[in-house]
Amino acid sequence: MIEIEKDGEIQIIRFKDKISLLSLESLEEFRKAVAKADLDEDISAIVISIGSLAGANLKELIESDPKSGIRWLESYWSALSLLRETGKLVVAAVKGDCVAGGNELVMMCDLVVAGKSARFGQPEIIVGSTAMGGGVQLLPLLVGEKRAKELLFTARLLSANEALEWGLINKVVEDEKVEEEAKKIAREVIEKSSPQAFRVMKSCINFWTNLAMLNWQIARDLTAFIWASEEFKERGKDFLEKRKMKPKKFWGILPKPR
Repeated sequence: MIEIEKDGEIQIIRFKDKISLLSLESLEEFRKAVAKADLDEDISAIVISIGSLAGANLKELIESDPKSGIRWLESYWSALSLLRETGKLVVAAVKGDCVAGGNELVMMCDLVVAGKSARFGQPEIIVGSTAMGGGVQLLPLLVGEKRAKELLFTARLLSANEALEWGLINKVVEDEKVEEEAKKIAREVIEKSSPQAFRVMKSCINFWTNLAMLNWQIARDLTAFIWASEEFKERGKDFLEKRKMKPKKFWGILPKPR
């Protein structure tokens, strides 16, 4: 699933499949690739090259119980948090749809270059999942609360130009130029910048988004229990089998009068 290529001081980690899903196996492969780049003293920047990344494998999730769900999410967060914590520049290069966990992965990168065909969003609500692997926490900080709620509640996807306008990504180019543009930006940073100043600046900027992730353990456990619920399994199966989903009533919070 993962292809690694070295271009001078830049490590390219490429999702090989046209449409990629994040399984426990692929998450571990991805984490090891990022960790290897982090440890390589000859590497100063990492480019994550993505065609389309649809996040978790829904078939895996609807078969999960709370224990396996927690383990999946811990593996997921272990891989993604390394993108935020490494002292090396991380640039995402996106050509297709990055949704759910795919969009969360992209948000963990320092900079994002997208092709004109790319789209971004968090459509988990359709199948009854939570987007609490980073989407719920980071989107309000990146695009504002109202826009975040619109994306999370309606499940609509942003075009590359909309994502640029909203501040979710940094640049839009032709699809065939995405990877080269990402490498160009990476070279601009590593050729001009002080590595120690970069490390300090990245840590200080991440402080604000790290505050949003303080609820990670609660988000992990709540999501694992939701994945084990009948409602999630029902909606997930309907989605996979392309059946119309059964509408359910939304809840109020007030006790009913006696």
